Amino acid sequence: MVQGRVALVTGGTRGIGEAISRRLAADGAQVAAGYWRHHEQAEKFLGVMNAEYPESHITLHNGNIGNAEDCRRVVREVINTYGRLDILVNNAGITIDKTAAKMGDEDWLRVISINLSGAFFVAQAALEHMLERGTGRIVSVSSVIGETGNIGQANYAASKSGLFGLTKSLARESVFMLARSGRPAGDGIGLTVNGVTPGYIATDMLATIPDKVMDRIRGQIPVGRLGKPEEIARLVAFLAADESAYITGQIWSVNGGLDM
Repeated sequence: MVQGRVALVTGGTRGIGEAISRRLAADGAQVAAGYWRHHEQAEKFLGVMNAEYPESHITLHNGNIGNAEDCRRVVREVINTYGRLDILVNNAGITIDKTAAKMGDEDWLRVISINLSGAFFVAQAALEHMLERGTGRIVSVSSVIGETGNIGQANYAASKSGLFGLTKSLARESVFMLARSGRPAGDGIGLTVNGVTPGYIATDMLATIPDKVMDRIRGQIPVGRLGKPEEIARLVAFLAADESAYITGQIWSVNGGLDM
């Protein structure tokens, strides 16, 4: 579905991002995996990926998504390495959980800068390149918390719900800009922008949650279990495919029925 395409996955060496990188590589894409600071883990990821997918070209790109210039530099680096960028997956994200009463300025600004502003700056740079080529895919990974809110996660919820508006706005702008340049949307691969909202997924981000709290969370999920990273990756790969040209500006939920 993405054979031969070049994909940049931010936060692509761990958790959901790792599963997305694996799925895209398995489907034939060349994968540029973004990461920040965790060099040893990233190198281990690269070694495993090269062994499992020897026919795919896989590279690492170190950058702080909370820094606008780093975002632009990473996109340039990927384009210079591969000659083009076909797919962007905005996946990088962090949590700093505190109630609003106890949340400091930096707690708020740090989460917003990475989860929302970073997604914008990476997408902005990628979109310029995609508009020049007339094709592309952008998929942003949000969260069910952006839909429901959560105690102690005002910063995280705001950043993730902000991706909804960003996704829909960029989807509309992409079609508008292509039409203005004399390449109206129609038949073909097109340029689409979509979002995915995972529910509670079994990753390291949930590893610190106490067992009693986790049992309560499972009890709220209609299907009775946590999601798997691979289940998110499957949807991202579907949206990234050439054949998904008629899907844009949409937010896709994968949460076991938690939010209906």
